[in-house]
Amino acid sequence: MDLSLAHEAMFYRGDDEYLAGTVPFVDAALAAREPVLVAVPAPRLRRLRVALGRRAAGVRFVDMTSVGRNPGKIIPWVLHAFLEEHAGHPVRIIGEPIWAGRSADEYPACVQHEALINVTFAGSGLRILCPYDMKALAGDVLDDAACTHPVLVEADDRWHSPSYTDPDVVVAVFNQPLAEPVPAPAALDFDTPRMPEVREFVTVHATRAGLPARRARDLQLAANELATNAVTHGGGTGRLRVWRAAGQVVCEVRDHGTATARLAGRTLPGPDSISGRGLALVNYVSDLVRIHTDPHGTTVRLYLDA
Repeated sequence: MDLSLAHEAMFYRGDDEYLAGTVPFVDAALAAREPVLVAVPAPRLRRLRVALGRRAAGVRFVDMTSVGRNPGKIIPWVLHAFLEEHAGHPVRIIGEPIWAGRSADEYPACVQHEALINVTFAGSGLRILCPYDMKALAGDVLDDAACTHPVLVEADDRWHSPSYTDPDVVVAVFNQPLAEPVPAPAALDFDTPRMPEVREFVTVHATRAGLPARRARDLQLAANELATNAVTHGGGTGRLRVWRAAGQVVCEVRDHGTATARLAGRTLPGPDSISGRGLALVNYVSDLVRIHTDPHGTTVRLYLDA
C-alpha cells in the first residue's frame, strides 16, 4: 500500500468546475472501495450529493462550517477520526476548511491547519483534496494555499507547487501577536494557591455575557485547563482575562512559558498518556483557539459564541 500523503489544493470557479474536480475524486475512491469523507460547507455539500445521485450512499458527508468552525478541531476530530475508523485502509477526503466569510481571527489558524496536515499525516497514505473558490477568496488566500499544498489542481491540470513551504515556516509566519482588546478587560493574576479564583472569575464573566449554562461550563472547563497548564508549564503564574466582543466571549491566559510543540491541541494523546489533553480539550469545546508564543511567553485565546 502506498503510504505517501497526497495533499492537493483544487482551485475552482463556480459549481461546474467544483463538481468537475470533486466528483471524479469521489468516484475513484468508490471504484477502489476506499472510504471517502466529504467535509465541505453545506451548500457545496448539497450540490455534490445531488451530482453523485445514488452513489452518494457510499460517502460520508459532514458540514465543515459546523465540524470545522474551529480549525483546531479538524485534524483530531475530523480527519484523524476518519482515518482511525478505517485503520489499515487507504482513505480519501475532500476537506474545505477555508471559505468566504472566515473571520480575520479564524484565518491564521486555518492556514496553520493546512500546513500541519503535511506533518500530521506524513506516511499515512491519506489522499486529501482541498477546494479553494477562486471567485470568492482573495488572491493572498490562494497564494497561501500554494504554500501549504505540495500539489495544485485546476481544471484538468495538476502540478507541483513551486511555492510550497516547510510547514514550520508557515506556522511561524502566522504566529503573530494577538490584537489587544479595547477597552482593556478586567484581569486576574493567578498562581497555584489562587487557582480556585480562576473558576469564580470565569463564572462571573460568563454570567454577565449571558452564556447559556452549558457553554458557561465549557468556558469554565477550558479556562481551568489553560490556567493549570500555565502554573505547571508556564513558570508557575499566569494572567486570565475574559471579555465580550462581536457576539463572542473571549477568554485569554498568558504565561511565561514558550510553546514548542507545533501540534499541541491538534493531536490527541495516547490512551496511556497522563498529559497533553488540556489544549486538545480546549480546542474541542471552543469555536476558535488562537495561540501566540515567543521567548517572552505564550498567550492562548479561546472564543465561544455568545
